[in-house]
Amino acid sequence: MKAARAAKTSRAIRAANVTKPSAGVRLAKALLIAAGTLILLATAASLLFVNFNFGVVMLIGGSAALILYGLFFEKLIKLKWLSSGIIAVCIVGLAMMVFIGVYGLGDNAAYDEEALVVLGAGIRGERVSLTLARRLDKAAAYYAENPDAVIVVSGARGPQEDITEALAMERYLVDKGVPGGRILKEEAATSTYENFVYTKEILDRVFDDPYRIVIVTNEFHMFRAERVAGQVGLSAARLHSKTEWYEIPRNYLRECVAIFKYWILRR
Repeated sequence: MKAARAAKTSRAIRAANVTKPSAGVRLAKALLIAAGTLILLATAASLLFVNFNFGVVMLIGGSAALILYGLFFEKLIKLKWLSSGIIAVCIVGLAMMVFIGVYGLGDNAAYDEEALVVLGAGIRGERVSLTLARRLDKAAAYYAENPDAVIVVSGARGPQEDITEALAMERYLVDKGVPGGRILKEEAATSTYENFVYTKEILDRVFDDPYRIVIVTNEFHMFRAERVAGQVGLSAARLHSKTEWYEIPRNYLRECVAIFKYWILRR
């Protein structure tokens, strides 16, 4: 009996000594779960306007990771290597996003280039996406100042697309007042590397060397696009289009991965 009472007392003492999570830990858990849930809901809502792509997959995966990290925060925080790794990845990713965003703002078009190259950015059915519309608006404004330039619209037909991106882009520009005879369609490219490889083949048939082009794309895409253009032998200036604030997470995350892929595969 005495042994039983002693064991019971010992268990009661241990239970009493179990400490509740501190206010800081509870707040961290709540913020992580809330952030993950909000990102997940925002990503789901964005599918009403954008095509399902790798950027969407990354946001879904990231939001799920935040939620799980919040749910098991007290246990995971004790794994120093895991916490350090997560912090390191976040710092590198954030620094990279800031760099490509700032770099892409540095336009240097002279408005006397021979050609303007507009890179595709997805369509839904036959309608251009908001991101692509921003690029095409910038191209139309450039053409108004340099009507001697030809415009190359580059992009094949992808999932959830009824026509090629290039055809949708041509129609959009014609509606904006750009003469159809000044537009050249490149309808085979499925990547940034192919955009420039196939575009160069078209322009080499139109112009004698040397000739200059202007790349029109969003600021987050400009760093990689300019390097791919140079890799295939195109002398390129930059002209960026605006990215809406709510499109930044999806596009910047996807672009960071694409840059790492380019550094490894060189395409």
